Amino acid sequence: MKKWIGVFLVALMAATAVAGCSGKDKEVTAGEVTNAPQKTKFSISLRTLAFNYVEKSPNLNKDKWVKKLEEMTNTDLDIVLVPHKEFEQKMVQMFATNDIPDVVQGSGGVNGKEMAGSVVAGVFMPLDDLLQKYGQNLLKKIPQEDWENVTYQGKIYAIPEFLSNPSRRATWIRKDLLDQTGLPVPKTVDEYLNVLRAFKKLGVENPYMGRQDFKYSDAFFGAYDVFPYLSMFEEVNGQVQPKFMDNENMMKALQTYKTMYDEGLINKEFATINPTNYKNAILAGKAGMWTMNANELLQWEQQLKAATPPAELEIIPSPVGPDGKGGSYLYGSVTRTYFIKEGTKNAADIVKFFDWMLSDEAETFFTFGNKGETYKEENGKIVYTPPTDSAAVDEERYRQSFLWLVQDTTYNKGVLNMTEEGKELIKVYETILAKEGRDGIQFDPRLDALVKNPDIAPNSDTAPPVLLTHMVKMVYGKEPISDWPKAVEEWLSKGGKDVIKEATEKYKTNSGITMPRR
Repeated sequence: MKKWIGVFLVALMAATAVAGCSGKDKEVTAGEVTNAPQKTKFSISLRTLAFNYVEKSPNLNKDKWVKKLEEMTNTDLDIVLVPHKEFEQKMVQMFATNDIPDVVQGSGGVNGKEMAGSVVAGVFMPLDDLLQKYGQNLLKKIPQEDWENVTYQGKIYAIPEFLSNPSRRATWIRKDLLDQTGLPVPKTVDEYLNVLRAFKKLGVENPYMGRQDFKYSDAFFGAYDVFPYLSMFEEVNGQVQPKFMDNENMMKALQTYKTMYDEGLINKEFATINPTNYKNAILAGKAGMWTMNANELLQWEQQLKAATPPAELEIIPSPVGPDGKGGSYLYGSVTRTYFIKEGTKNAADIVKFFDWMLSDEAETFFTFGNKGETYKEENGKIVYTPPTDSAAVDEERYRQSFLWLVQDTTYNKGVLNMTEEGKELIKVYETILAKEGRDGIQFDPRLDALVKNPDIAPNSDTAPPVLLTHMVKMVYGKEPISDWPKAVEEWLSKGGKDVIKEATEKYKTNSGITMPRR
């Protein structure tokens, strides 16, 4: 069978169930634990998430932190990496070839595009009974609304990683550069453009750091409340439609990016800058402003200072538009999900593995690492010094974010509460991020009209392919921005009318919808 990524090894399950994480339960029943000392073996697919440490690893299964995790949980993991950029494509390929690991990581609920209808098709097992027996940490600590996001026909089908604060992405600025301009923190779109122009005068190579498909460089779509994303529907005169159909404000947002492009305030090649090059340019001191998840601020600042010692990073309120509001799109409360394949013999032990993720022991391990190596204890208290060199910061970030599969991913409270800088970042969540962010009417399951036509279907943070092409061309000056209504008409003609019809019907019958949170 053709492998869907690298060398795909699926561990052969023993005829009898093997020992679980704790080794305490002894019943010899299919799907439950035994008294045998064997490790719990299972394969698991994980998206690389563009983590440098992960993508540069020659073999993550031999990584020291993976080995330590296996030791602490009495497991033997076969990690199968799925490239971040090709995640949806590779996931669909995985299901098409039936080359499915024991545990599959999804990126949202049971109806995510990447799951390719697999839950409905019966590929994965319901987990309710196993969670009651072996997942009490999970059930107690994960909010009920998040369990509802992974429920299908009354049954729980996945274990969710959760997010208590949906406002996750933020606008970052080089505060040291802003101070050099003598300008105040910008608020409006025009004030933002003036700061970017001042950055250019200072010689900053990328006043605003752009990225492929406008990912993590979409703040001005937020200012005009026209994010062309999956969760961004609104009711207009009795009809539910995507926010990008607000032609007037969409054209204003596109004109903002074109102004930035024409004046050299954004990289001329922004449409092809991948996540790795995006981060590398920022950490090399070549950018003045960008968007990134707020919880990574301190780690990025440490890495940036290695190349540019005077650099100071700060999160500021995102640009506001005509309605006085702005911010990035609000995340769903479920960020990653873990499905167990139907027929997996040691499913109970796998649930226990995930249940351990929310234990005190797990929190200490993922947050601080190994005692005597990365932290020490004095008078019963943990003493931890966050790393400063770039490679070590990448390693810490990998351990705290990538490898810790189930947690509240808002921020790492253990580390942040240890320093004044960390406590200041917590205040950013409570003040700036708590007051901004854009949301819209959402549909779960995904609208059938979108599933049938990928060309017109937006993703969580990228525009529909048919529109994205026009957006880039308009910013590059290859098409007039005044033609945006024609682009919308093209979207409508290719199935968009069916999308609006279905969305409106579901809205009127209150069927499978979630209303905006802000």
